[in-house]
Amino acid sequence: MARIARGDEFVDSALLAIANAVTVEQLRQAQAVVLPLRFQMSLEKTAQITGLSVGWVSKQRNRFIQGKPVGDGSVPARGGRHRQNFTLEEEAALLKPFLEQAKAGGILVVGQIKPQIEEALGRSMALSSVYALLHRHNWRKPPTGGAPLPL
Repeated sequence: MARIARGDEFVDSALLAIANAVTVEQLRQAQAVVLPLRFQMSLEKTAQITGLSVGWVSKQRNRFIQGKPVGDGSVPARGGRHRQNFTLEEEAALLKPFLEQAKAGGILVVGQIKPQIEEALGRSMALSSVYALLHRHNWRKPPTGGAPLPL
């Protein structure tokens, strides 16, 4: 037997949220509250109507009931550099002397950059991470046997 949906006291605020929704996420979150309570729909049917999974509908309902509506800034947006070691500005400051040397006709040697970054970070890091850092700052490894790529 299915559980009875909770949150009757939030239906009016969810209806208001539907009327004032600016984004699809806000609309779907409010619908996840209204549809089961006002129209006695199961979470499966609500998920089908909103285009979300059952788990996501349940999560959105609970967040709305807890007073955490989507788009209010209480939940950070998805994406971004969640595992960053340095900010982009700090990375640029670390790379600045090496990139200036490369622009002046020198060669950028990743083996010389890696120890400097590891010292600033306080731990070792993979060589591929150093290449990814350089890639973020528009440096590309020159093709073998050819002229270096412009910076």
